[in-house]
Amino acid sequence: MTKQLISVIVPVYNEEADIYNFITRSLLPAVEKNNYDYELILVNDGSTDHTLEILQQLSKENKHIVTLSLSRNFGKEPALSAGLDYARGDAALTIDADSQQPPELIPKFLEKWNSGAEIVTGVRSHYTKHGLIPKLGSKLFYRLLRMMGNKSTVPGSTDYRLIDRVVIDEFNKLSEHNRITRGLIDWLGFKQEYIEYVYGVRTAGKPSYSFKKLFHLAIDSFVSMSTTPLVIFGYIGIFITIASFILGVFCIINQYILGDPLGLYWNGSVQLAIFITFLIGLVMISQAITALYISHIHAESQGRPLYIIDQKESRNTKK
Repeated sequence: MTKQLISVIVPVYNEEADIYNFITRSLLPAVEKNNYDYELILVNDGSTDHTLEILQQLSKENKHIVTLSLSRNFGKEPALSAGLDYARGDAALTIDADSQQPPELIPKFLEKWNSGAEIVTGVRSHYTKHGLIPKLGSKLFYRLLRMMGNKSTVPGSTDYRLIDRVVIDEFNKLSEHNRITRGLIDWLGFKQEYIEYVYGVRTAGKPSYSFKKLFHLAIDSFVSMSTTPLVIFGYIGIFITIASFILGVFCIINQYILGDPLGLYWNGSVQLAIFITFLIGLVMISQAITALYISHIHAESQGRPLYIIDQKESRNTKK
């Protein structure tokens, strides 16, 4: 009986300090001890140090290792997408190259996959030796993401995950360029299980994600996974319009009908300010209406499939 093939995808950028040890001492032993055939796809994301030479050396030493080198630094998300596009396995497991995601949990991922899960996601239970700012930033990011309507992404979920072949094929159909891999995989649906792990510390080298890059990644997440940013000022405009209208009616009744019994003495400047605020609210509402049309254009331009059929759960289909 032919063994199932597992594709392990590792995006790599400037990791010459520890990538050889990570692959040979941590990742390969965790993969090889399972009863599966495997391919290890190392995606060099335009490294400027000696990382590529090390990856090529690993490919020479082990026929199961594939080095996929991008022409320049495109970023982690395109690197993951390239690996998934080239993956031949019955399932694919994505993991970072910085030793912060424990490879020894790979058997648990495979166990849940064998039990029927089509997506197995690693979730950070807590950080180890990380500062307060990254922790608070992560919590704020996921809270805002859920407020904007993305209920499928679990707080603390990471790109350390295993996905079934059917999920790989559906993911490869998605065409948008500004993509967040974990968000798109969650958007696809399918049966998902979770594994908690302690997010470790980097053993060598420096993190490739600066605060600026993380900030841009968060913005891309909000924009690509939700249309709420387009219309959020419309809600503010509705509030301003209603509040200024009520205040304006109150001003008219108090000042001109009742003769200002409260003694507020609102002069023409105050009344003009209320009127201008009312107009500002109307302008913001009109922008929100325009944003609704833009959101439809945005959704159409992403080119996502209209629906996805879970063939494992369906019965008696002709295709």
